[in-house]
Amino acid sequence: LMLALAGLPLFFLECSLGQFASLGPVSVWRILPMFQGVGITMVLISTFVTIYYNVIIAYALYYLFASFQKVLPWSECFEWADARCGRNRTGTLLRCRRTGLSLWAMLCSFPAKPKPGEETAVTFTLTPLFGACSKVALQRSSGLDETGHIVWYLALCLLLSWIIVGAALFKGIKSSGKVVYFTALFPYLILIILLVRGATLEGAMDGIEYYIGKQSNFTKLMEAEVWKDAATQIFYSLSVAWGGLVALSSYNRFHNNCYFDAIFVCVTNCLTSVFAGFAIFSILGHMAFRAQRPVSEVVDSGFDLAFVAYPEALSQLPVAPLWAFLFFFMLLLLGLDSQFATIETLTTTIQDACPKVMKKLRIPITLGVCIILFLLGLVCVTQSGTGDGTGGHYTFPHWPTGS
Repeated sequence: LMLALAGLPLFFLECSLGQFASLGPVSVWRILPMFQGVGITMVLISTFVTIYYNVIIAYALYYLFASFQKVLPWSECFEWADARCGRNRTGTLLRCRRTGLSLWAMLCSFPAKPKPGEETAVTFTLTPLFGACSKVALQRSSGLDETGHIVWYLALCLLLSWIIVGAALFKGIKSSGKVVYFTALFPYLILIILLVRGATLEGAMDGIEYYIGKQSNFTKLMEAEVWKDAATQIFYSLSVAWGGLVALSSYNRFHNNCYFDAIFVCVTNCLTSVFAGFAIFSILGHMAFRAQRPVSEVVDSGFDLAFVAYPEALSQLPVAPLWAFLFFFMLLLLGLDSQFATIETLTTTIQDACPKVMKKLRIPITLGVCIILFLLGLVCVTQSGTGDGTGGHYTFPHWPTGS
């Protein structure tokens, strides 16, 4: 419904504007100068998103490299662990507050369900993966007030991610267009492999039924929060109102059938998200089966799904490093696809403002943009770069993994 009412019309509108004017998201508003601020805002949002988005790609690279081990480092409690780490054993009693954040469901075992905002004594258990992510990969500080140092291996992964982006975009749309053939299509092969493997596991049907079936809670469709999340998913996965669609469509031929393109891309995008859900929930169902817990207690979203819940489930499979490698390689390709479009938004805006300079110095300017954004992103790989100061829970922007 959100696709039909908002996603598809806006997608077609932006593609039409960019293709007709052959201009980026700022210059295209010469057709109505009073709305030029809309284009400027698009570029500013894309700039901020680009900074943290490549940090997430850096996390995927770090986990990808960590997967080249016979035993995954997050599969058990190793030397980094403390008394709270374990799959079945518990540590100290804490007082947790029901915040509605899904991550607490993994960390706090409530003897009874308290009301939101109510404090209660709980048993606190740190899963091996969450402990590895927090203490080893991110080296989190206590909050934003404690900056700490730059985590050097995350900084190197961030540098590598920017080198990949710069290498793919140094010739603009000519070079990135060829790279995208691989980065856009290969994740489908990985999804099919993960789905086939997940469907053969015990408990997979429970996960799929929770995703879309008997265990689905369709009463949530009456809640406004669900519709807000649906709109967020559509806007984020289609990249509408970000400037990328205007920038990329500006390179189309004037008589290109952008109407067909809009319908094809939007429908394919949503079908891909649904298809990816089967691959994800089949393996999460197996994880719930092994833990003898309801699927609802192992399901997360956003960062927690990509870097905690799903890798935790993969670590319990035979030949776990192989599945972890495929999963994080898929995340890397998906992230790079989005990053290419966002950087192209910035370079197209510069080209519209200074066409002669950009024609002569495209490679230095593109590399300069990547270097500046890399330096700005270093703050995100400090010990406080992933914290929100709430005493242990760290928030990340939603990343629709399946899209």
